[in-house]
Amino acid sequence: MASQLTTNGDALRLFFTDDIYLIRGEEILSTDEVIVSEDQLIKSVPEASVSPVVSLPRALDEPEKIPSFKFLGKNSRNILILVNDPEHEVSDEKGRELLRKIVKSVNLSANDFALLNYASYTGTSYAQLQQHFSSVLIFAFGVTPEQLKMKAYPQNSIVLEEGVRLIFSSELKTLEGDPTGKKVLWGSLKQLGI
Repeated sequence: MASQLTTNGDALRLFFTDDIYLIRGEEILSTDEVIVSEDQLIKSVPEASVSPVVSLPRALDEPEKIPSFKFLGKNSRNILILVNDPEHEVSDEKGRELLRKIVKSVNLSANDFALLNYASYTGTSYAQLQQHFSSVLIFAFGVTPEQLKMKAYPQNSIVLEEGVRLIFSSELKTLEGDPTGKKVLWGSLKQLGI
């Protein structure tokens, strides 16, 4: 098999189409030529003006800061329940009662899950929540996948994201008055097998 390494300048120009600059210290210097090896000239670079060094915002690979979350429950089974109610700690009385029924229907106690009101942490991403809670199951009532910086998912269905099961549903007080939504959600809850 022939070597795929080439030193042909014309062939290399097809792949390397941008200008090349040498950077020394904090100033960018232009160069008349770039040498790949001691005896080989690859490309002439026209004289360019010296540009100041610009500092960039935080690096892309730098992790997002995790807020300090205030939640109810002990999260012993790594189950996260998100609600979204700016007026109440969890929801109004009807919404809280519905949540009690949902939790009881899947045999969970307050020790098993963490209950977080997303309204207090608007803008928090799924990645930040996962970094803090390490959830294996997430119920999101009134929190959309888009708010968590995720792709869109259907409501009241079990979806899988990076090995985590998620169920997105409408806000608890809205769900209480939606018999069709509750029926679909109940079907999904039965499939969980908790």
